[in-house]
Amino acid sequence: MSVSLSTAGRSGLVYLVGAGMLWGTGGLLGTLLGRATGLSPVAVAACRLAVGGLLLVALLTATRRPWPRNPLAWRRIGAVAGLAATFQASYFGAVAASSVSVATLITIGASPVLVALLEQVTGRRTLDRRRAATIGIALAGLALLVGVPSDDVSAAGLLGGAALAVAAAAAFATVTVLSARPVVGLDAMTTTGLGFTGGGLLLAPLAVTTGVSFHMTAGGIALILVLGLVPTAIAYTLYFRGLPDAGPGTAAVLALLEPLTGAVLAALILGERLTPTGLLGGALLVLALILTSAQSREKDTL
Repeated sequence: MSVSLSTAGRSGLVYLVGAGMLWGTGGLLGTLLGRATGLSPVAVAACRLAVGGLLLVALLTATRRPWPRNPLAWRRIGAVAGLAATFQASYFGAVAASSVSVATLITIGASPVLVALLEQVTGRRTLDRRRAATIGIALAGLALLVGVPSDDVSAAGLLGGAALAVAAAAAFATVTVLSARPVVGLDAMTTTGLGFTGGGLLLAPLAVTTGVSFHMTAGGIALILVLGLVPTAIAYTLYFRGLPDAGPGTAAVLALLEPLTGAVLAALILGERLTPTGLLGGALLVLALILTSAQSREKDTL
């Protein structure tokens, strides 16, 4: 391929790495926000989508960016809104039905697998042995880092939680594959701003049923703004920006930077201890990320 395409591919990787690392702050910020305000996890998710989306909408308005006029662009925005709300609702439903470890392991672990299968079925990219092995290394690393669920969960709760976690993974995989195809007149910032504002509105009724009482403090408001800005508005704009250049398969594996970054931040800030097993899992994740980046660069030069 041309040098310009190879450069675009490298730029896509940079955007995706940035997105994954910023996503890793979401768990920490969400935990701190819940503690500071008393908001339920679903209410935190709704605030995250709505605030992140509205911040970008405000920026688009202030800079007088033209709004999309293409009907296809609005259909894409609607799809992003619905999938974002589905992802958040399904993930927190999985947490409620089973546990955080079950929901995290299945949701994040299933996403690259589902993306690879979607690409295989649609003929966009073949799932060869190297790619399958890389995904396997990534999943092994994730399992060791997060830990095999040992919570006291009933069989029904485990089954229900697993089903909801797979639904969350399917929503994320779908938005990843869908957003890899650019739409004329629609950029990453507009997609994130309008799509996530819509997703927050769709999630609002569910958030109300779980309680949205809010202890109004300056610290709580600051946490909401940072949660909406850093791991939401900025991170997803970077993700949607890097997707077309790097491809959905690469993006789905690089998204595993989220639990890796989250584990490091939890150890540094919350004092959570990384076990030797967790460190091994982190090392395997790093290896998988390096292999994925190398395979992406090789694909660009073919």
